[in-house]
Amino acid sequence: MNPSSNNKTKKNDERTSIELKSVKTESDSSSKPNILEHYNFPEMIEDYLVELEIRNYSKNTIKTYKSIVTTFYKFLTNEKDLYDEKRILRSFKRYIQYLKREKQVSQNYIYLVTVVVKKFFEFGGLKILDDVQTPKRTKSLPKSLNETEVKNLINAMDLNDSSTPSRHHLNTRNKVILALLYSAGLRVSELVSLHTDDVDLGERTIRIRGKGEKDRIVLFDENMKLLLEEYLEKRTDDSDALFINRFGNHLTPRYVQMMIKKYAESAGIKKRVTPHILRHSFATHLLKNGVDIRAIQQLLGHSNLSTTQIYTSVDMQTLKNVYDRAKLR
Repeated sequence: MNPSSNNKTKKNDERTSIELKSVKTESDSSSKPNILEHYNFPEMIEDYLVELEIRNYSKNTIKTYKSIVTTFYKFLTNEKDLYDEKRILRSFKRYIQYLKREKQVSQNYIYLVTVVVKKFFEFGGLKILDDVQTPKRTKSLPKSLNETEVKNLINAMDLNDSSTPSRHHLNTRNKVILALLYSAGLRVSELVSLHTDDVDLGERTIRIRGKGEKDRIVLFDENMKLLLEEYLEKRTDDSDALFINRFGNHLTPRYVQMMIKKYAESAGIKKRVTPHILRHSFATHLLKNGVDIRAIQQLLGHSNLSTTQIYTSVDMQTLKNVYDRAKLR
Protein backbone atom coordinates (compact mmCIF):
# COMPACT_ATOMS: atom_id res chain seq x y z
CA MET A 1 0.00 0.00 0.00
CA ASN A 2 1.09 3.50 -0.78
CA PRO A 3 2.57 5.22 2.35
CA SER A 4 0.75 8.43 1.51
CA SER A 5 -2.50 6.46 1.38
CA ASN A 6 -1.75 5.04 4.86
CA ASN A 7 -1.13 8.51 6.25
CA LYS A 8 -4.37 9.77 4.72
CA THR A 9 -6.34 6.88 6.25
CA LYS A 10 -4.72 7.51 9.63
CA LYS A 11 -5.64 11.22 9.52
CA ASN A 12 -9.23 10.35 8.61
CA ASP A 13 -9.40 7.95 11.56
CA GLU A 14 -8.08 10.65 13.92
CA ARG A 15 -10.59 13.18 12.60
CA THR A 16 -13.43 10.68 13.07
CA SER A 17 -12.25 9.98 16.63
CA ILE A 18 -12.21 13.72 17.45
CA GLU A 19 -15.70 14.19 15.97
CA LEU A 20 -17.08 11.23 17.94
CA LYS A 21 -15.54 12.58 21.17
CA SER A 22 -17.12 15.98 20.47
CA VAL A 23 -20.52 14.42 19.86
CA LYS A 24 -20.17 12.31 22.99
CA THR A 25 -19.27 15.39 25.08
CA GLU A 26 -22.25 17.32 23.72
CA SER A 27 -24.48 14.34 24.37
CA ASP A 28 -23.22 14.04 27.97
CA SER A 29 -23.84 17.76 28.53
CA SER A 30 -27.36 17.70 27.10
CA SER A 31 -28.28 14.60 29.09
CA LYS A 32 -27.60 16.34 32.41
CA PRO A 33 -30.75 17.73 34.11
CA ASN A 34 -31.28 21.48 34.02
CA ILE A 35 -31.12 22.80 37.56
CA LEU A 36 -34.07 25.13 36.89
CA GLU A 37 -36.30 22.15 36.13
CA HIS A 38 -34.99 20.20 39.10
CA TYR A 39 -35.84 22.92 41.62
CA ASN A 40 -39.04 24.31 40.00
CA PHE A 41 -38.19 27.98 40.40
CA PRO A 42 -41.70 29.40 39.74
CA GLU A 43 -43.03 27.38 42.66
CA MET A 44 -40.08 28.44 44.83
CA ILE A 45 -40.80 32.08 44.03
CA GLU A 46 -44.45 31.75 45.06
CA ASP A 47 -43.47 30.01 48.32
CA TYR A 48 -40.90 32.72 49.02
CA LEU A 49 -43.43 35.52 48.55
CA VAL A 50 -45.85 33.76 50.91
CA GLU A 51 -43.06 33.51 53.48
CA LEU A 52 -42.34 37.25 53.17
CA GLU A 53 -46.01 38.03 53.77
CA ILE A 54 -46.08 35.77 56.84
CA ARG A 55 -43.03 37.65 58.17
CA ASN A 56 -44.97 40.93 57.85
CA TYR A 57 -42.87 42.43 55.08
CA SER A 58 -44.61 45.49 53.62
CA LYS A 59 -46.55 45.24 50.36
CA ASN A 60 -44.06 47.50 48.61
CA THR A 61 -41.11 45.38 49.78
CA ILE A 62 -42.79 42.16 48.63
CA LYS A 63 -43.55 43.77 45.27
CA THR A 64 -39.89 44.80 44.89
CA TYR A 65 -38.58 41.37 45.90
CA LYS A 66 -40.96 39.65 43.50
CA SER A 67 -39.82 41.85 40.62
CA ILE A 68 -36.12 41.21 41.35
CA VAL A 69 -36.41 37.43 41.73
CA THR A 70 -38.74 37.03 38.73
CA THR A 71 -36.52 39.14 36.47
CA PHE A 72 -33.45 37.14 37.47
CA TYR A 73 -35.30 33.87 36.81
CA LYS A 74 -36.25 35.07 33.31
CA PHE A 75 -32.59 35.84 32.68
CA LEU A 76 -31.64 32.31 33.77
CA THR A 77 -34.15 30.74 31.37
CA ASN A 78 -32.10 32.13 28.48
CA GLU A 79 -28.84 30.71 29.83
CA LYS A 80 -27.54 27.37 28.55
CA ASP A 81 -26.21 24.27 30.32
CA LEU A 82 -27.35 25.17 33.84
CA TYR A 83 -26.71 21.68 35.13
CA ASP A 84 -24.66 22.51 38.24
CA GLU A 85 -24.29 25.21 40.89
CA LYS A 86 -21.09 26.61 39.42
CA ARG A 87 -22.91 27.48 36.22
CA ILE A 88 -25.74 29.15 38.14
CA LEU A 89 -23.12 31.21 40.01
CA ARG A 90 -21.49 32.19 36.74
CA SER A 91 -24.88 33.19 35.32
CA PHE A 92 -25.57 35.33 38.39
CA LYS A 93 -22.30 37.20 37.85
CA ARG A 94 -23.19 37.67 34.19
CA TYR A 95 -26.58 39.03 35.27
CA ILE A 96 -24.94 41.61 37.55
CA GLN A 97 -22.64 42.55 34.68
CA TYR A 98 -25.68 42.88 32.39
CA LEU A 99 -27.44 45.19 34.89
CA LYS A 100 -24.37 47.40 35.14
CA ARG A 101 -23.44 47.58 31.46
CA GLU A 102 -26.76 47.32 29.64
CA LYS A 103 -29.29 48.64 32.16
CA GLN A 104 -26.85 51.04 33.85
CA VAL A 105 -28.56 50.64 37.21
CA SER A 106 -27.28 52.28 40.39
CA GLN A 107 -24.84 50.70 42.81
CA ASN A 108 -27.60 50.62 45.42
CA TYR A 109 -29.80 48.56 43.08
CA ILE A 110 -26.94 46.10 42.51
CA TYR A 111 -26.69 45.81 46.30
CA LEU A 112 -30.43 45.16 46.57
CA VAL A 113 -30.44 42.53 43.80
CA THR A 114 -27.54 40.68 45.43
CA VAL A 115 -29.19 40.69 48.87
CA VAL A 116 -32.60 39.61 47.56
CA VAL A 117 -31.34 36.80 45.32
CA LYS A 118 -29.06 35.51 48.10
CA LYS A 119 -32.01 35.46 50.51
CA PHE A 120 -34.16 33.70 47.91
CA PHE A 121 -31.56 30.98 47.33
CA GLU A 122 -31.07 30.60 51.07
CA PHE A 123 -34.83 30.15 51.47
CA GLY A 124 -34.78 27.41 48.82
CA GLY A 125 -31.91 25.58 50.53
CA LEU A 126 -29.44 26.48 47.78
CA LYS A 127 -25.96 27.53 48.86
CA ILE A 128 -24.96 28.75 45.43
CA LEU A 129 -24.33 32.38 46.42
CA ASP A 130 -23.05 31.84 49.96
CA ASP A 131 -19.54 32.99 49.02
CA VAL A 132 -20.71 36.00 46.97
CA GLN A 133 -19.69 39.26 48.63
CA THR A 134 -22.47 41.81 49.07
CA PRO A 135 -21.40 45.01 47.24
CA LYS A 136 -21.18 48.31 49.09
CA ARG A 137 -24.01 50.83 48.97
CA THR A 138 -23.55 54.48 48.17
CA LYS A 139 -24.81 56.72 50.97
CA SER A 140 -26.17 59.57 48.89
CA LEU A 141 -28.72 61.66 50.74
CA PRO A 142 -31.94 63.07 49.30
CA LYS A 143 -32.16 66.84 49.11
CA SER A 144 -34.34 68.60 51.63
CA LEU A 145 -36.39 71.78 51.44
CA ASN A 146 -35.72 74.68 53.75
CA GLU A 147 -38.46 75.96 56.07
CA THR A 148 -39.50 78.78 53.70
CA GLU A 149 -39.86 76.39 50.76
CA VAL A 150 -42.01 74.04 52.81
CA LYS A 151 -44.25 76.93 53.88
CA ASN A 152 -44.61 78.12 50.28
CA LEU A 153 -45.43 74.60 49.11
CA ILE A 154 -48.18 74.08 51.67
CA ASN A 155 -49.63 77.55 51.07
CA ALA A 156 -49.66 77.01 47.29
CA MET A 157 -53.20 75.62 47.75
CA ASP A 158 -54.39 79.11 48.68
CA LEU A 159 -53.59 80.31 45.15
CA ASN A 160 -55.95 77.76 43.57
CA ASP A 161 -59.50 78.37 42.47
CA SER A 162 -61.83 77.94 45.49
CA SER A 163 -64.93 79.50 43.92
CA THR A 164 -67.12 76.45 44.53
CA PRO A 165 -67.57 74.33 47.69
CA SER A 166 -66.20 71.26 45.91
CA ARG A 167 -63.07 73.11 44.75
CA HIS A 168 -62.54 74.57 48.21
CA HIS A 169 -62.87 71.11 49.78
CA LEU A 170 -60.41 69.63 47.26
CA ASN A 171 -57.86 72.36 48.03
CA THR A 172 -58.31 71.77 51.77
CA ARG A 173 -57.79 68.04 51.33
CA ASN A 174 -54.60 68.59 49.33
CA LYS A 175 -53.30 71.10 51.87
CA VAL A 176 -53.89 68.55 54.66
CA ILE A 177 -52.00 65.94 52.65
CA LEU A 178 -48.95 68.17 52.15
CA ALA A 179 -48.99 69.37 55.76
CA LEU A 180 -49.20 65.80 57.11
CA LEU A 181 -46.41 64.47 54.92
CA TYR A 182 -44.15 67.17 56.30
CA SER A 183 -45.32 67.79 59.88
CA ALA A 184 -45.75 64.09 60.71
CA GLY A 185 -42.95 62.71 58.52
CA LEU A 186 -45.21 60.11 56.90
CA ARG A 187 -44.29 57.76 54.10
CA VAL A 188 -46.65 58.18 51.14
CA SER A 189 -47.77 54.55 51.50
CA GLU A 190 -48.70 55.28 55.12
CA LEU A 191 -50.59 58.45 54.20
CA VAL A 192 -52.82 56.85 51.54
CA SER A 193 -53.66 53.97 53.91
CA LEU A 194 -54.95 56.20 56.72
CA HIS A 195 -58.50 55.86 58.07
CA THR A 196 -60.52 58.50 59.89
CA ASP A 197 -60.46 56.52 63.15
CA ASP A 198 -56.63 56.59 63.07
CA VAL A 199 -56.81 60.31 63.88
CA ASP A 200 -57.28 61.47 67.48
CA LEU A 201 -57.94 65.22 67.33
CA GLY A 202 -58.13 65.55 71.13
CA GLU A 203 -54.69 64.04 71.70
CA ARG A 204 -53.28 65.43 68.42
CA THR A 205 -51.99 61.99 67.40
CA ILE A 206 -52.29 59.63 64.44
CA ARG A 207 -51.87 55.88 64.62
CA ILE A 208 -49.70 54.71 61.73
CA ARG A 209 -49.33 51.19 60.36
CA GLY A 210 -45.80 51.33 59.01
CA LYS A 211 -43.33 48.96 57.35
CA GLY A 212 -43.62 45.35 58.44
CA GLU A 213 -47.10 46.07 59.86
CA LYS A 214 -45.50 47.88 62.81
CA ASP A 215 -47.70 50.45 64.54
CA ARG A 216 -46.45 53.79 65.80
CA ILE A 217 -47.96 57.05 67.01
CA VAL A 218 -47.09 60.37 65.34
CA LEU A 219 -47.92 63.87 66.55
CA PHE A 220 -49.30 67.00 64.92
CA ASP A 221 -49.53 70.62 66.08
CA GLU A 222 -52.49 72.97 66.66
CA ASN A 223 -52.37 74.37 63.12
CA MET A 224 -52.55 70.87 61.70
CA LYS A 225 -55.43 70.12 64.06
CA LEU A 226 -57.43 73.10 62.74
CA LEU A 227 -56.79 72.01 59.14
CA LEU A 228 -57.93 68.44 59.90
CA GLU A 229 -61.05 69.67 61.69
CA GLU A 230 -62.02 71.86 58.73
CA TYR A 231 -61.41 69.01 56.29
CA LEU A 232 -63.36 66.42 58.29
CA GLU A 233 -66.30 68.74 59.05
CA LYS A 234 -66.92 69.48 55.38
CA ARG A 235 -66.70 65.90 54.16
CA THR A 236 -69.99 64.61 52.78
CA ASP A 237 -69.03 61.00 52.07
CA ASP A 238 -69.28 58.08 54.49
CA SER A 239 -65.95 56.42 53.62
CA ASP A 240 -63.73 55.35 56.51
CA ALA A 241 -60.64 56.23 54.44
CA LEU A 242 -59.14 59.59 55.41
CA PHE A 243 -58.26 60.58 51.84
CA ILE A 244 -60.35 59.46 48.87
CA ASN A 245 -60.66 60.25 45.17
CA ARG A 246 -63.85 61.21 43.37
CA PHE A 247 -64.79 57.54 43.04
CA GLY A 248 -64.66 57.03 46.81
CA ASN A 249 -61.46 54.94 46.74
CA HIS A 250 -58.15 55.44 48.55
CA LEU A 251 -55.77 57.83 46.80
CA THR A 252 -52.81 56.17 45.11
CA PRO A 253 -49.16 57.02 45.92
CA ARG A 254 -48.73 58.01 42.28
CA TYR A 255 -51.52 60.57 42.49
CA VAL A 256 -49.94 62.16 45.58
CA GLN A 257 -46.53 62.28 43.89
CA MET A 258 -47.94 64.05 40.83
CA MET A 259 -49.96 66.43 43.01
CA ILE A 260 -46.85 67.46 44.95
CA LYS A 261 -44.92 68.04 41.74
CA LYS A 262 -47.70 70.30 40.45
CA TYR A 263 -47.89 72.40 43.61
CA ALA A 264 -44.09 72.68 43.87
CA GLU A 265 -44.11 74.27 40.42
CA SER A 266 -46.92 76.63 41.50
CA ALA A 267 -44.84 77.62 44.55
CA GLY A 268 -41.84 78.41 42.34
CA ILE A 269 -39.67 75.68 43.87
CA LYS A 270 -36.97 74.64 41.42
CA LYS A 271 -35.87 71.58 43.38
CA ARG A 272 -37.30 68.14 42.82
CA VAL A 273 -40.02 67.63 45.45
CA THR A 274 -41.39 64.21 46.43
CA PRO A 275 -43.16 62.74 49.48
CA HIS A 276 -39.81 61.24 50.52
CA ILE A 277 -38.11 64.65 50.38
CA LEU A 278 -40.84 66.12 52.61
CA ARG A 279 -40.24 63.30 55.10
CA HIS A 280 -36.49 63.94 54.96
CA SER A 281 -37.07 67.68 55.45
CA PHE A 282 -39.20 66.94 58.51
CA ALA A 283 -36.39 64.93 60.12
CA THR A 284 -33.68 67.41 59.16
CA HIS A 285 -35.59 70.40 60.56
CA LEU A 286 -36.32 68.60 63.83
CA LEU A 287 -32.64 67.82 64.24
CA LYS A 288 -31.67 71.42 63.48
CA ASN A 289 -34.05 72.58 66.20
CA GLY A 290 -32.44 70.38 68.83
CA VAL A 291 -34.77 67.35 68.90
CA ASP A 292 -32.96 64.23 70.10
CA ILE A 293 -32.18 61.82 67.29
CA ARG A 294 -33.78 58.90 69.18
CA ALA A 295 -37.06 60.82 69.34
CA ILE A 296 -36.79 61.41 65.58
CA GLN A 297 -36.13 57.70 65.10
CA GLN A 298 -39.40 56.90 66.88
CA LEU A 299 -41.39 59.48 64.92
CA LEU A 300 -40.05 58.18 61.60
CA GLY A 301 -40.65 54.55 62.57
CA HIS A 302 -37.07 53.38 61.97
CA SER A 303 -36.03 50.08 63.53
CA ASN A 304 -32.36 51.04 63.55
CA LEU A 305 -30.82 54.33 64.66
CA SER A 306 -28.29 54.09 61.83
CA THR A 307 -31.15 54.53 59.32
CA THR A 308 -32.23 57.73 61.05
CA GLN A 309 -28.67 59.03 61.01
CA ILE A 310 -28.53 58.59 57.23
CA TYR A 311 -31.81 60.46 56.72
CA THR A 312 -31.03 63.30 59.08
CA SER A 313 -27.86 64.84 57.74
CA VAL A 314 -26.87 68.09 59.41
CA ASP A 315 -25.66 70.92 57.21
CA MET A 316 -22.26 72.47 57.83
CA GLN A 317 -23.68 75.74 59.21
CA THR A 318 -25.53 73.87 61.95
CA LEU A 319 -22.38 71.97 62.83
CA LYS A 320 -20.46 75.25 63.06
CA ASN A 321 -23.09 76.73 65.37
CA VAL A 322 -23.00 73.72 67.67
CA TYR A 323 -19.20 73.78 67.67
CA ASP A 324 -19.05 77.50 68.51
CA ARG A 325 -21.57 77.13 71.37
CA ALA A 326 -19.43 74.37 72.87
CA LYS A 327 -16.54 76.86 73.38
CA LEU A 328 -13.86 74.23 73.48
CA ARG A 329 -10.62 75.14 75.24
